[in-house]
Amino acid sequence: MEEMKLKISASPHVRSKSTTSDIMFDVIIALVPATAFGIYQFGFSAGILVAVCILTALLSEMLYQKAMHKKVTIGDYSAVVTGLLLALNLPPTLPWWMAMIGTIFAIIVVKQLFGGLGQNFMNPALAGRCFLVLSFGSYMTNFVLDGVTQATPLANLRNGLPVNVKDMFLGYTAGTIGETSALALLVGAAYLLIKRVISPKIPVIYIGTFAICIAIYAATKDYDVVDFTLAHLCGGGLMLGAWFMATDYVTSPITSSGKIVFGVVLGLLTFVLRIFGGTPEGVSYAIIISNLLVPLIEKITAPKSFGYGADTTKEQKKAKKAEEKAEKKTVDEDKSNQIMAETDDESKKPSKFDVKGFVNAIVVLSVIAVVMGAALAVVNNVTKEPIAKTKQEAKETASKKVFPTAAKIATSDTVDYTAINEFVHSMYPTVDIDELSVALDSSGALAGYVVTATSSEGYGGDVQIIMGISVDGTVQGLDFLTLNETVGFGLNAKEPEFTNQFVGKKVFPFEYTKTGATSDSQIDAISGATITTSAVVDAVNASVMIVAILGGE
Repeated sequence: MEEMKLKISASPHVRSKSTTSDIMFDVIIALVPATAFGIYQFGFSAGILVAVCILTALLSEMLYQKAMHKKVTIGDYSAVVTGLLLALNLPPTLPWWMAMIGTIFAIIVVKQLFGGLGQNFMNPALAGRCFLVLSFGSYMTNFVLDGVTQATPLANLRNGLPVNVKDMFLGYTAGTIGETSALALLVGAAYLLIKRVISPKIPVIYIGTFAICIAIYAATKDYDVVDFTLAHLCGGGLMLGAWFMATDYVTSPITSSGKIVFGVVLGLLTFVLRIFGGTPEGVSYAIIISNLLVPLIEKITAPKSFGYGADTTKEQKKAKKAEEKAEKKTVDEDKSNQIMAETDDESKKPSKFDVKGFVNAIVVLSVIAVVMGAALAVVNNVTKEPIAKTKQEAKETASKKVFPTAAKIATSDTVDYTAINEFVHSMYPTVDIDELSVALDSSGALAGYVVTATSSEGYGGDVQIIMGISVDGTVQGLDFLTLNETVGFGLNAKEPEFTNQFVGKKVFPFEYTKTGATSDSQIDAISGATITTSAVVDAVNASVMIVAILGGE
């Protein structure tokens, strides 16, 4: 008998001709239209950020893998895709060193520390973007177009301002480098679909679910349903996220029904975050949250396996029930009870517990927690004094700015802020007086006060003002210590055109108007930022009121 030669190999035995590098290269090609348009639209700085992110991603992955004595895998282009996607999610004015930090976080922390490509639990590029938003919020929300700081179309929509849907579709709006042109992104998506790199199921269901929710919301608000819905579809990172990041093989479900659930969850989360969240965007956080839900989605939607215990047809199910019924009749009752008792005893036996693995996991997590805690403690200890010094210097500079005629400004430790704020809250419940300093003239006589006050009702959080007020109640100057409002809207409160409306006036109370100031007591509201205006006016009125009570004391 002729000897048979068999080749033994691990599954899978049927393999696709496409490699990881082929797939990643196709994604890079698909992103070329959006990248090229972003560089054309925003200029040289956008190109620099793209190059910095890609090079940092490659170097980070290579150096980490060499340090860990692992195989260097930068040839699969996955690091290039991560760097490019992160760059396309950044504003063109972001400093290059911040882009480097975000890229290193994406590659090392989110990708490599969890085992590399195929092991990361969320999209690395989006994780890097969210990390930068949390770390450098003001830089990540500073959008410039044609050299002018502007709000994004979604911010305009939220503030009730009109937007140009055609410009949003083509890309002639403010935003991140790669998100503005829906047309360029759709061209890239078409390429991926033609090459069968991605399935249309997740992005179509994602976009469709979101569109339905937005249309219903627009109808309840009496908005133009078509324009409002199209603006939300073309605005922000929806197209970039839906076609290029929600379809990530590693962080999206592999089951067919799981993809449907995933798309619906994405659409609902994006709608909730955009309409009811603190920022006009919501795609990044929606995708990351959905990434974390993928294991649960796959567990719920996993199809039944074939073989023992699986009923594939109704006939099989009926036959099995009939067989079981017949068997029960032929089994002796006592023996049946004995079998049931033994089965019950088996079910009560505890499953084997991997004590060693559990202990190792606890030890590793404890070590990581201790090391990270120690590192944070060291950083906090090193930076605490410089930060406090910088804040104090900033406050002193602002004090001189808002009361320029004062020879000396001194604080007092005897002020009863509890009593002061109890009184303030009776008139302005959302305002707190944080600090009250005296301003002295060259002869040492009391010239007025420098008051620091915080309103908790700003659009982006607390609004903290510092203002100089003379003894007779005349406002000498107004500045901000904390202002986290929307760029192009609430952030315009810092501009002299707004703050100078208070200076030189002896008024109480001030009030804002949207129709143009006609008296000294009226302040022109910031266009599209009524909430910010109201917060500032309340803080100013509370400060003026306290000085009026103190008088010449």
